[in-house]
Amino acid sequence: VQLQASGGGLVQAGGSLRLSCAASRRTFSRYAMGWFRQAPGKEREFVAAISWGGFSTYYTDSVKGRFTISRDNAKNTVYLQMSSLKPEDTAVYYCAADPTILTQWPTVGMDYWGKGTQVTVSS
Repeated sequence: VQLQASGGGLVQAGGSLRLSCAASRRTFSRYAMGWFRQAPGKEREFVAAISWGGFSTYYTDSVKGRFTISRDNAKNTVYLQMSSLKPEDTAVYYCAADPTILTQWPTVGMDYWGKGTQVTVSS
């Protein structure tokens, strides 16, 4: 079982990027999926999560109104559309999958992790 993240890169402040995370098994259509990030010298932090059906989402306050999480269960893929990017969004972004309810994602361990993708926002 693997999660493969992609879409990171270098972008100027105010720009946009879209991250994708493909799951290797259809089982993930029954899992909530989401994103965390880790900036240099900082702990990994929760960014956003989406319920297995895609009807519920949950965001950390610092990205509300700028980031949008979505999923396509037919493709076993979750997306993170990032807009109005700021230098403080610079981090390695990791996707995760877990059956836990979304509001617990910031504090509980995830069942599955993908390898990270680097996002760098220049000022």
